[in-house]
Amino acid sequence: MTDHSPDEARRPLTLRDVSEASGVSEMTVSRVLRNRGDVSQATRAKVLEAARSLGYVPNKIAGALASSRVNLVAVIIPSLSNMVFPEVMTGISEVLDDTDLQPVVGVTNYRPEQEEKVLYEMLSWRPSGVIIAGIEHSDASRAMLASAGIPVVEIMDTDGRPIDSVVGISHRRAGREMAKAIVKGGYTKIGFLGTKMPLDHRARKRFEGFTEALAKAGLEVHDQEFYSGGSALSKGREMTAALLERSPKLDFLYFSNDMIGAGGLLYCRDTGIDVPGRMGLAGFNGIDLLDGLPQKLATMDAGRLDTGRAAARIIAEGRHGERIELTPRLEFGDTLGRKTVFDAED
Repeated sequence: MTDHSPDEARRPLTLRDVSEASGVSEMTVSRVLRNRGDVSQATRAKVLEAARSLGYVPNKIAGALASSRVNLVAVIIPSLSNMVFPEVMTGISEVLDDTDLQPVVGVTNYRPEQEEKVLYEMLSWRPSGVIIAGIEHSDASRAMLASAGIPVVEIMDTDGRPIDSVVGISHRRAGREMAKAIVKGGYTKIGFLGTKMPLDHRARKRFEGFTEALAKAGLEVHDQEFYSGGSALSKGREMTAALLERSPKLDFLYFSNDMIGAGGLLYCRDTGIDVPGRMGLAGFNGIDLLDGLPQKLATMDAGRLDTGRAAARIIAEGRHGERIELTPRLEFGDTLGRKTVFDAED
């Protein structure tokens, strides 16, 4: 991993930096990066490795504009289908609409290699700033961001080491707060339903905070059910059915997001399970779309609109090194309350 001091991080890298790092002339470096001319494979590999480790991105703006920035803000998010991100984009747009800056969106599909590719392309157009979801990135992505010489804001997570500025919530704290509320409600046999977590770092951190708080209360997650792919009501139904068939004595289900949580709620209502007396439920995200359900799902609002607004202000004002941690807000809804005793057996 390449580390930069604050001053180094704000000086854009040049061909000379790559030349010095690779031991190859600037002209040869230029040929390699433009894929022009006859250059040996060994030299090409040496130049590309030096550029990648430094985080160097070629400048696609030609001529007199070569040293300038364009009025674009690169906004890099994992998904367009996840209903979390449109609200973040709304907050960003609200602020940038009053400036001469224009957001341009890139999608990574939660894949680190795709994030590298999107970053490389966007930074080559020399945007005025970058807003990027998450705080975990590959070494190559971190190097590009640290070397970009522009304000960079990582959003939606504060549990980690930011490259420049960061805006969001602590997901470990969100998990802990939810666990405390569940314990206070008298629930003891808890199941977890969520996405497979290796690449969903924020869900993983919530789960870590959740299990940590349960352990302090002498409890644990009794059973778990995981899925891959996009969130949907149908998946929530299927997962809830599978988990309760396997572990019928569970009395609380914690879902990693509201969409699958809503599916779980509909399954419980269809099968006559009393919520929240016999079974408590909670999700995460506070999605307004679900307000029309027969019961309001307990959830945690992560302040997505405020996150987008704060990140855009940092970019618009050209600030560096900002840290804005928002407070996750627990919404009890109709599915998290004092449970009733339904089974005297342990």
